[in-house]
Amino acid sequence: MRSLVLVAALALPFWVVAQPYPSKPVRVVVAFPAGGIADIYARIIASRAAESWGQPVVVENRTGAGGNIAAEHVARSAPDGYTLVMGSIGTHAVNVSLFAKLPFDPVKDFAPVAHVLEAEGLLVVHPSVPVASVPELIAHARSHPGKLTFASAGMGTASHLAGELFKSMAKIEMTHVPYKGNVPAITDLLAGQTALLFATMPTVLPHAKAGKLRAVATIGSARASATPELPTVGESLAGFEVSNWIALFAPAGTAPDIVKRWNAEVHRVMQSPDIQARLPGEGARFVPNTPEQFGAFVKSEIAKWAPVVKASGARVD
Repeated sequence: MRSLVLVAALALPFWVVAQPYPSKPVRVVVAFPAGGIADIYARIIASRAAESWGQPVVVENRTGAGGNIAAEHVARSAPDGYTLVMGSIGTHAVNVSLFAKLPFDPVKDFAPVAHVLEAEGLLVVHPSVPVASVPELIAHARSHPGKLTFASAGMGTASHLAGELFKSMAKIEMTHVPYKGNVPAITDLLAGQTALLFATMPTVLPHAKAGKLRAVATIGSARASATPELPTVGESLAGFEVSNWIALFAPAGTAPDIVKRWNAEVHRVMQSPDIQARLPGEGARFVPNTPEQFGAFVKSEIAKWAPVVKASGARVD
């Protein structure tokens, strides 16, 4: 009788006898330290997926090398859906141009899963800079070539490349002043040591509301929900858009049904009423799309930032 059962099982198609996904714990590797927005939302998604699926979804922080350590680890993992990475504009769009030797291919080595969120950003200036709009800033920069300084969180960061893109598109000269992180960059801006900064909204909006900085424009594709009165940079400088995004990726070769299941789960979590209510206060918004649409977006981001990185001279050996 046992032999008959075994023969019958072997005769069944693979998808009939295979265990349903997930049948064991899943790991989401985060390329950034605990407490940041990528880590926070990775943990929210992981905990709710675990509740929904009845299997643990564990978040693991692997920091270093601009996110490359985490991304490489997942790129080399088995494409079985049990190891994913929460990557970013850095790991999957900028680093391929910034690092001389990237240990993975951001397109060939990954299956795009879901565009999790976009951190809304602001262009802010020190109150001593006599401008209140993008056209005024461009005019001021042209009349004082090279005199304006823009701070950043470091060479090759989103804040740096946003400034370089602005320089290029506005055809102006500004001097870049890199710092080791957002905190010292904002500290010196508040002290008037630099003139302006492109930053994520939560880090600078409180200073703008207090009158310590002047908010000039938002830097995304649309006006921010927290500051609907502020225009985007793109309303004055057509085509300018900086999307500081985070997203989920699986290793290349991961089964499409697993990718689609994760994509649907991210949509379910991020579109839940409580998450939608908290996102504006955190200066972020969810970007719903399919894995295919997100994959096309990643390719467009790589193409967009490659010439900006090259023009900036930023390079990590």
